[in-house]
Formats: sequence, C-alpha cells, structure tokens
Amino acid sequence: MTARPNPDDNISATTPDWSRETVQRFWDPGRKLLRSIRRYQAARARGGGLGGLAARYWVMSHWFWSLMTQTELHLNCQIGGGLLLTHPTGIIVHPEAQIGVNCLIFQQVTLAGPVVLGGHVDIGAGAKLIGPLTVGDHARIGANAVVTNDVPAGTTVAGIPARVISQTEL
Repeated sequence: MTARPNPDDNISATTPDWSRETVQRFWDPGRKLLRSIRRYQAARARGGGLGGLAARYWVMSHWFWSLMTQTELHLNCQIGGGLLLTHPTGIIVHPEAQIGVNCLIFQQVTLAGPVVLGGHVDIGAGAKLIGPLTVGDHARIGANAVVTNDVPAGTTVAGIPARVISQTEL
C-alpha cells in the first residue's frame, strides 16, 4: 500500500528543530514542561553547588507544570530535540521510554514500558503504545490505537489492535 506524499515528510528524523520547543506565550504548558526537563538535565550535568541549586528549582517547575497538565514525563527521560506536545494533558511516558527528534505527541497518549520512538513520529490522541517495542522514523500512530508490535519506518497504523493502514517509501 502506497500513500500519497505528506507535506510533513520534510521534517527531519535526525536533526532536531529546537524552535518547536521555544516558549511562545505566558501560558504554554507543554513547552514549559519540556523546558523544565531540559534545564533540570543541564543543571544536573553541570553539577556542583550552583548546579544542584538550579536542579532543585527546575524540579519544582517540573512538578508545577506536571500538575497543571496532568502529564507524567519523567525528569530523566531520554527526549530528542524538537518534541511537540500540542495538547499536553494526560500524557504518560514510562521512564525507560526513548523519544526521538521532532516527534509530536497529542493528549492522553501512554508510552507503557521501554518504547523507542524514532525521529519524526506523530502519535494521535489517546493512543497506547505497550512495549517493549520500536517505532521507526516518520511513522504515524492513529488516535486511540493500541500498539503492541514494532511499527516500521514510514508506516501509519490505527485501530485496536493497531494494523498497518498505509506505508510510504522512504
């Protein structure tokens, strides 16, 4: 099955687009949650007294934005650059999950277990990915899909259980 070209295919699966994470307004909970995680990880890496103090501040910021969004995105989670949380409500990410660059995750998504997302993976609202599993670059997961098997690169899956509905040549 070959689908028609998608305009989002020009988004890189390897080079992060950091502008996607830039806080754009006062109330921007998804980006502020990501900023707290990025700065916490940087402060911990820096170490020392000042790094420890900064890390504590970012833990409190993370706690606040996690509470506001009802999202569990752990401070030590491996997240590639350019993650976009358009509606960051009720997202649950297992601490062992790995998120690739330029991914898009909508509300109510669960990454259960050691799920590995490739670059530029779009996950629709309410999808559940139950690992261990790997999702390839430029893949799309439909809304409310339940994914229990690996998803090849360039594939769109949907349904319960998730089945391939289209595949593009990469």
